[in-house]
Amino acid sequence: MRQSIRKAVVLGAGTMGSAIAAHLANAGVPTVLLDIVPGELTEEEQKKGLTLQSPEVRNRLATQAIARLQKAQPPAFFSPERAGLITVGNLEDHLNAVSDADWVIEAVIEVLPVKQQLMEKVERFWRPGTIVSTNTSGLPVHRIVEDRSLEFRRHFLGTHFFNPPRYMRLLEIIPTNDTDPKIVERMSRVGEFLLGKGVVYAKDRPNFIANRIGTYSFLLAVKLMLEQGLTIEEVDELTGPAIGRPRTGTFRLLDLVGLDIALHVAENAYRNLPEDEEREIYRIPEFLRVMAERGWLGEKTGGGFYKRVDGEIYALDYTTMEYRPRRKASFPSVEAARNIEDIKKRIRQLIFAEDRAGRYLWPLLSGILVYTARRIPEITDEIVNIDRAMRWGFGWELGPFELWDALGVRDVAQRLEAEGKELPALVQAVLRTKEGTFYRKGNGKREYFDLSTQGYRAEVFSPQVIVLSSLREQGKVVASNPGASLLDLGDGVACLEFHTKMNTIGEDIIRMLHQSLEEVRKHFDGLVIGNQGRDFSVGANLMLLLLEAQEGNWEDLDLAVRQFQRAGMAIKYFDRPVVAAPFGRTLAGGCEICLAAPRIQAAAETYMGLVEVGVGLIPAGGGTKEMVLRSQERIPEGAPADLLPFLRVAFETIALAKVSTSAEDARRLGFLRPTDGISMNTDHLLYDAKQAVLEMVRTGYRPPFPRKIRVVGERGRAAILSYLYNMRVGEYITPYEEHIGRKLAYVMTGGDVPENALVTEEYLLDLEREAFLSLLGEPKTQERIRHMLQTGKPLRN
Repeated sequence: MRQSIRKAVVLGAGTMGSAIAAHLANAGVPTVLLDIVPGELTEEEQKKGLTLQSPEVRNRLATQAIARLQKAQPPAFFSPERAGLITVGNLEDHLNAVSDADWVIEAVIEVLPVKQQLMEKVERFWRPGTIVSTNTSGLPVHRIVEDRSLEFRRHFLGTHFFNPPRYMRLLEIIPTNDTDPKIVERMSRVGEFLLGKGVVYAKDRPNFIANRIGTYSFLLAVKLMLEQGLTIEEVDELTGPAIGRPRTGTFRLLDLVGLDIALHVAENAYRNLPEDEEREIYRIPEFLRVMAERGWLGEKTGGGFYKRVDGEIYALDYTTMEYRPRRKASFPSVEAARNIEDIKKRIRQLIFAEDRAGRYLWPLLSGILVYTARRIPEITDEIVNIDRAMRWGFGWELGPFELWDALGVRDVAQRLEAEGKELPALVQAVLRTKEGTFYRKGNGKREYFDLSTQGYRAEVFSPQVIVLSSLREQGKVVASNPGASLLDLGDGVACLEFHTKMNTIGEDIIRMLHQSLEEVRKHFDGLVIGNQGRDFSVGANLMLLLLEAQEGNWEDLDLAVRQFQRAGMAIKYFDRPVVAAPFGRTLAGGCEICLAAPRIQAAAETYMGLVEVGVGLIPAGGGTKEMVLRSQERIPEGAPADLLPFLRVAFETIALAKVSTSAEDARRLGFLRPTDGISMNTDHLLYDAKQAVLEMVRTGYRPPFPRKIRVVGERGRAAILSYLYNMRVGEYITPYEEHIGRKLAYVMTGGDVPENALVTEEYLLDLEREAFLSLLGEPKTQERIRHMLQTGKPLRN
């Protein structure tokens, strides 16, 4: 797929255009970023003696955009070097770059005449075969090129990215009536395979799918807030994780996005949807207009619905239009529902609650459900496109039609009818089916209701997508316990899946790991260690460790650590290929399991690290030992190199609890080897890992041969202790952190042995375990663990 897009041009270096260029660079695509020519010099340019004709001035906006990207948090680039794939220019001098591009993306200001005029200029340099797309968030796609030639229009479509493009999975593809179907298919594959996106197809209707439903949801939330007299904080409490939405809720999300952008989308809907039965919901409430006029747009202007005052967070009181200290929102039904992990059960309990929360959530969620059901087939023909768009674009755990099923279509319909509301035609059609649901299970796969055929169709995935839940329903479970399962992926490959809360590693997972290796040895050719939770694994169960330590169960703790270490060694020296497939947070013990595997196939968005120091411990599941080994792998075979500089890099990685910002960054930190693979699309991760196993089988995989490890010994440790002393004196670390660092240094340098001594892996594992247990017994470490469990943040004591 990289061959299909050899070069791209992005027109417009604003927030979206520059971030799209960054993600193209992440995908390895050389990209030209162009913007308008400035009309006047800055003071700094005048001091340099530059003129309006100087290239530095004419390319200023694109150059500044790259500089912003390089400082962006979270990072826009997988690694800083990726910025080198972007060439800057301007729309007057460098538009001829279009003639050498495979894909041109327009991302200029959301003004139709401006976009139309730019397309006229683009066509002068355009060559047949080059795809041209617009990133408009809601303007009519066909209108942008209505005056262009038919051949140009056949290569034109909408490709709507969500901000920030690197992190938001959704890519809406919007063909026009003139778009060549082959171009649509090609761009779908580019989005899925090259850029790692979740692709949905939208019709050319105002705001497409996600923004249409998302904007309606936001404005309905505001309308109900005003009617019921709730506060900003209360609405955020009700529209966050309690109902399967992001922690930002409604208003914190708007502060991140920018109120101006949200209002622009709403005004676009009001202006262009005269036939919408809910058109009035898009009329902007007065207090939002006042906020926009005052420049209270969110984080980018220093404040919106929330703002920080002298380190304290204040919230807007929309009745007085003044800020006041943020107040904690509390609802009895929400508090009672916190312990319900099943999102479907939790929402069902909340929506039918009889307190203020239920009185707010019922009209909000039922209103969204009804409105969404009426949008089929207006904005898309298939309900899966809407559900995927809201999950991938807005971070909802359940899409609207999945929520219909979770609440019970008949139950919701009956309550709506009791309130005198007319059911959408789509809902009436679903109620006429035997199932009475939008989705059903068929042959181990999910099927969805199709309005056009009045029947069910199988949900279609790319062949590169393996869905573990479907395998379970197909009876592919080989073995299982409460913490993990072994599933048959087919073709002689099994998958060890974790399914504890946050995939924390405990006794059940370790037991299933050993059982899985035995099953694979008897019945399979290789093993993938992977899952499809939110994160690969956040490490060991800290609460359990703390309780055992406080009760003085040191023999049990020693045994537990030994078992974890043995599991890592069993993975490393297993006689069949094992591939770990990390994604998301892969921390502490989760990272150690990956380090033990002979091969890793990581998702591009993998945040990997040995973070035990943050809770006053050191890695003791083989992670410390593996980082010592990996530090030496960077030295060419037979080179008479000093080990210490390489070891110090590994030491700092652990001691500073560094976490990668991407899989590419994990390779820089030494968690991934040069031979490990990276999957741009997380949905393809298990497939790619399975293919890696099969490739290892085909090439005659043999496990590594145990070898002794050369260590830097006491001399090397003295250098590291000196470094720690200077860090403490400079107040970069606390005295207790120096203490932890000394324990870590003792292990990584090989203990009380001379320089260049050869030690075994088992010897280093013993040192790891002893240091871990000694630290776990210290009051300050236990204080750190308690603080982490209570706040989710490290304590520096």
